Amino acid sequence: MLLLAITSVEIQYLLIGVLFIAAAFYVGRIFYRAFFSKTAAGCAKGCGGACGQLDIDSLQRTIEARAAAK
Repeated sequence: MLLLAITSVEIQYLLIGVLFIAAAFYVGRIFYRAFFSKTAAGCAKGCGGACGQLDIDSLQRTIEARAAAK
């Protein structure tokens, strides 16, 4: 009969454990999507845009144009 009796402290520990596992899963999922997901186009948002990609040629042209303007 003692096995069936759950005290309020045990319920609190159970809820804390469930919340901790849910939070760990959420943070782990964010890290996984940021570093290993194939669908995200270089950024953690996963929108498929080109926000995480650098266009080196465009950057070089911008630097040269500003240097020439001075």
